Amino acid sequence: QVHLVESGGGLVQAGDSLRLSCAASGRAGVTMRMAWFRQDLTKAREFVAAITWSGDNMYYADSVKGRFTISRENGKNIVYLRMNNLKPEDTADYYCAASEFGHSGTWSSTIDYDYWGQGTQVTVYS
Repeated sequence: QVHLVESGGGLVQAGDSLRLSCAASGRAGVTMRMAWFRQDLTKAREFVAAITWSGDNMYYADSVKGRFTISRENGKNIVYLRMNNLKPEDTADYYCAASEFGHSGTWSSTIDYDYWGQGTQVTVYS
């Protein structure tokens, strides 16, 4: 059974930075595609960023391009999300997701990920 644990959320002022971390366990020897999604009380869970198993390719939502950076430790199922110039609209619960394979041919759909963490809260005030 795969278990994902996120950390690094918090309360910050607009313009500040945070780094989220996620570690997946339970798939020894298998490097998975990993991603970050977020959700607040008013919206459905939305895609933020994804990274391939090799770490060679990253994908971002338009709303975070140029501000957020996803990265991973080589050969491990540990992924980070560096968030710079945070805005109040970035306030949400952030979820780490992972999967050995995609299911829809994209990187940004929730159905492409089989395993999910419990989430870490990010609150940005102006």
